Amino acid sequence: MASNVFTGVVDLIPEPRHVTAYGANWFALGPGTGLAAGEGAERTERWLRATLGAATGLPLASKESSGDDVIRLSIHPMVTKDLGAEGYRLAVMPTGVHLVGGGPAGLFWGAQTLRQLLGPGAFRRAPISGSWRLPLIHVQDSPRFRWRGLMLDVARHFMPKEGVLRYLDLMAAHKLNVFHFHLTDDQGWRVEIKRYPKLTETGSWRARTKFGHRASPLWEEKPHGGHYTQDDIREIVAYAAERHISVVPEIDVPGHSQAAIAAYPELGNTDVIDTTALSVWDNWGISPNVLAPTDNTLRFYEGVFEELLGLFPADAAEFSAFFHIGGDECLKDQWKQSPTAQSRIKELGLADEDELQSWFIGHFAKWLSARGRRLIGWDEILEGGLPDGAAVSSWRGYEGGVAAARAGHDVVMCPEQQVYLDHRQAAGADEPVPIGYVRTLEDVYRFEPVPPELDEQQRGRILGAQANVWTEVMEDHARVDYQTFPRLAAFAEVAWSRLPAPGERDFAAFEHRMAAHYPRLDALGVAYRPPAGPRPWQRRPGVPGRPVDGPPPNK
Repeated sequence: MASNVFTGVVDLIPEPRHVTAYGANWFALGPGTGLAAGEGAERTERWLRATLGAATGLPLASKESSGDDVIRLSIHPMVTKDLGAEGYRLAVMPTGVHLVGGGPAGLFWGAQTLRQLLGPGAFRRAPISGSWRLPLIHVQDSPRFRWRGLMLDVARHFMPKEGVLRYLDLMAAHKLNVFHFHLTDDQGWRVEIKRYPKLTETGSWRARTKFGHRASPLWEEKPHGGHYTQDDIREIVAYAAERHISVVPEIDVPGHSQAAIAAYPELGNTDVIDTTALSVWDNWGISPNVLAPTDNTLRFYEGVFEELLGLFPADAAEFSAFFHIGGDECLKDQWKQSPTAQSRIKELGLADEDELQSWFIGHFAKWLSARGRRLIGWDEILEGGLPDGAAVSSWRGYEGGVAAARAGHDVVMCPEQQVYLDHRQAAGADEPVPIGYVRTLEDVYRFEPVPPELDEQQRGRILGAQANVWTEVMEDHARVDYQTFPRLAAFAEVAWSRLPAPGERDFAAFEHRMAAHYPRLDALGVAYRPPAGPRPWQRRPGVPGRPVDGPPPNK
């Protein structure tokens, strides 16, 4: 738990490792307050001047570090040694501020803490107050996990570029550092590929959309679509990198691929169905139309991946070398019926269709590895074996993560039962389009990413954790906000803050700090779910969901 002398100033989320506040005194920012940035501090200096400058109306001009009334930004090897590259020390004194990072990322996370200490007004885009002050305080902090992720599905409902940039800002404000960008699925292909223009010309839009759960009788009878140009992607990646966020793209193979097959019918199992009759799917669930395991399909996706590797450079941020290929929920009925697929199984000496999928995934693991990249996929990619160096997103519970760690693979823990934020937040009838398990703010806060059955070496394979936002029932950014917040704040603390002891989390203390955090979310314009329940305009009366309580979490 954080230590503090003056509790009124430590309502920080995520909770820092150590905090000492020195009474009810302050350092006041004014027109003469300047920024002094050392080597490696340039990104944080730019961000502070732009963000706090807009919120406070202060120039925050460059200034010599030796004087008073200065916010000093520096990187020091001693902090790196003690706290790691993402760690920082923040000291607010009567004469100024000194923020020291273990590396550029640590310095930036310290700047997020500095912003929180200034109050909710620091999260606005123009000043509403003429007084800006920081409490006299010392903070020493570093993250528990290296991978602190958010997956955003833009395939089911497209989110325009400005919305994506906004979510990168929201991630940065919560010290999250991996943006898993789910770009393709049965219901839409969202990224421009120049050598295959039909992927967006045809694959990026559908004629209508199911409204509610797939069992709902309701439809929105209008086209839905959109995609990101390659320049949009470059902008998103650069914007994320300025905030020390890695962007990990996901291109689904071999399942969840109907949008691609609708654009290029030869990618499907043409010896089983007439793929020229397929369109981008307008319903939810798992499509039976999967990629054919042919050389033509392999060459096609190699071309797709080759263009994308140029858009997502491996050195943009810490985890930028990762490339997600999905690999989940691949229905194999068409492969069982396909002479082409059966011939490939026999040719490769495989036992069955599960091993055929393993071969398919293994091909791209080797292809990506040869180009300095690392394949990551959902835990189904473990079935049939997985090449060295590949990593696993464990979504069907803890079991996949345990199996992967024991087999020597790195793991990102994102179990559906705990951190799928599309699942409903309460059991009440007012919850909009209630999907899946009830997962309250407290449930998410009590999520423990490290399975207790792993030994010390295997625990080292847990890169971190990720919250996933699937958007089947989220038709606009306000619905995404509602499902994501405030639970993402709880998840951010799980991923960042160290436990005082195994299994110990003080939810009452977190709720107290959230009382100070809601005004920050208000200032950011986040349409979160209020603690008392949805506001009238956040409800979706008459839109069927899937009101299943489901089994209790398996951990």
